[in-house]
Amino acid sequence: MSRDGLTEQNKATGETELISKRIQDADFQKTPEQQAAQDAAQLQGVSSPTSPLPHAPEHIAKQQDAAAERVMEHIGAGQTRKASKKAVRRAQEAATAKTQSSRLQFTDEERATPELEKYIKQSDKAADRLDAARAALPKKKKSRLQFEEQETPPNFKGKHNPLSRPAQEAGIFVHNKIHSVEKDNSGVEGAHKSEEAAERMGKYGVRKVKEGYHSHKLKPYRKAAQAEKAAAKANANFHYHKALYENPQLSSNPLSRFMQKQKIKREYAKAAKKGGAATAKKAAESTRKAAKKTAEETRKAAAFVARHPVGVLIVIAALLLFIMVFAGLSSCSSMFSGAVNGVVGTSYTSEDSDLVAVENNYVAMENELQAEIDNIESTHPGYDEYRYHLDAIEHNPHELASYLTALLQSYTPQSAQAEIQRIFDMQYTLTLTEEIQIRTYTDEDGDEHEYEYRILHVELTNTPISSLAPELLNAEQFEMFHVYMETSGNKPLIFGGGSPDGSPSEDLSGVHFVNGTRPGNTELVDLAKQQVGNVGGYPYWSWYGFNSRVEWCACFVSWCYNQAGKSEPRFAGCQSQGVPWFQSRGQWGSRDYENIAPGDAIFFDWDLDGSADHVGIVIGTDGSRVYTVEGNSGDACKIKSYALTYECIKGYGLMNWD
Repeated sequence: MSRDGLTEQNKATGETELISKRIQDADFQKTPEQQAAQDAAQLQGVSSPTSPLPHAPEHIAKQQDAAAERVMEHIGAGQTRKASKKAVRRAQEAATAKTQSSRLQFTDEERATPELEKYIKQSDKAADRLDAARAALPKKKKSRLQFEEQETPPNFKGKHNPLSRPAQEAGIFVHNKIHSVEKDNSGVEGAHKSEEAAERMGKYGVRKVKEGYHSHKLKPYRKAAQAEKAAAKANANFHYHKALYENPQLSSNPLSRFMQKQKIKREYAKAAKKGGAATAKKAAESTRKAAKKTAEETRKAAAFVARHPVGVLIVIAALLLFIMVFAGLSSCSSMFSGAVNGVVGTSYTSEDSDLVAVENNYVAMENELQAEIDNIESTHPGYDEYRYHLDAIEHNPHELASYLTALLQSYTPQSAQAEIQRIFDMQYTLTLTEEIQIRTYTDEDGDEHEYEYRILHVELTNTPISSLAPELLNAEQFEMFHVYMETSGNKPLIFGGGSPDGSPSEDLSGVHFVNGTRPGNTELVDLAKQQVGNVGGYPYWSWYGFNSRVEWCACFVSWCYNQAGKSEPRFAGCQSQGVPWFQSRGQWGSRDYENIAPGDAIFFDWDLDGSADHVGIVIGTDGSRVYTVEGNSGDACKIKSYALTYECIKGYGLMNWD
């Protein structure tokens, strides 16, 4: 048995004969012509009379002849089908190339027209460039046949080097090891940084080379696209000028010409994209007809305008007026929205009551600190001397509110308590230092003796909140802190007040004051009157702790009391601090209180909403009017007077001078 079928071997002579009826298998490594010749030779050999076939009957030869004829017919038919398919494919490619060509076919009449000669040359030149660009495109490579189905994994990008992943893992491992020890050796760290920089530069260079190679491969396609666009533009331009040449009336109106040209270009580009130059030419013809119709309609419209000029002008004016009004409303809406957003974005976000309550809590902590310092000698007895080095206990209420708003956004006394304690401990530092000196004294006998002289140094440092904010807030919060400080949270009177009165100071000559039963302080009144004429409120607000001008009427009153030897009351807000201080101590009198005295505080409620807006110092009364010295009255210190029944007088803060 062999590959070609059953064989018979003569052991005596060693000859081998094929006795199988099966046709020999084709050799696919040979061409069809060679294989056909081999099959024919085999069949002829089988039917040869000289071939010894003792076992084969005669009809086997006939069957093999018929099989050979069928094989030859099959081979011939296959070759014919293959040649036919190739011819059809070539014809289709030629037809497609001819259809998709952007080259226009011009008639002899068109080429002989001088008005179109320029545009024909432009079209031909653009078509030549397009043909050259298309010819320069890379030819598609023939792919080999694959008889086995191969599955491509998703996101497959090409062949992978099997050693790439282990190499990456090894590199990462080495870098991590170096990172773990490089902090101990600056030389290793520097070398490692240089190595990493070199690796990054190498990867960057490889990436740029690949991008350049890819861009270079796509260059012919970019040129072909540009040439195709230029050819379409040149062809559309030709059709437009041909339409003008054939229809001179189209060139009468510049606006009409522009619209017609754009319409022809659009129609041509659409048709060229779908069906090539032939279809585009038909589209251009139909577009010219439409352009002619458009020109006719344009002339009719112009005639209508000429017959009704006033009506057209009225319509145009009304349209312009509508556009202007609409644009103005939109602009005003944008301006209003921007203004509202600006005010909201720069305002304190907490409730006014919470702002005032937190400020009062902070002032209470400052009062406790002042009381602690006042009682140092009683709480730390036994020293021969107490030396004080004290900064003023004061803060800017707006600095505290701006800091808390920037940090906490919206806050209440409960949520802000921990933070104000922290900022208070950082602002004020009280240090007690004991010093023992060895001194000598001489007794009655003239002998010198040593003794210990004990001194207690009491030092208080005050670091303003504005100096602490940069280290306690991040960059964004610190920027908002500055915004709130500049705008005072859009609530400048929340911790103070003032009077908008711009009239001049009053003259007290001829006024007969009626002394009440309560003692007053004429020295305080004289000091306050000496401040009349001050504009801007400096040094009163600066003394209180503000870094810049605020509504300073309360600062002025507190400064006067301090100069008269009173550490309290000390307030910068009328309603939030001043009124509660007097009321909590039983030193408050309503508007109809009759026994007021020089040096008392007088509070005003300008808008009658129940909250004090302004404060001054009482000079005295003549029985029908009350005379005052006020700070921040029109941003100046002035002497003013009001009827005792004036409805804007909220009440009096009654001072004790004994």
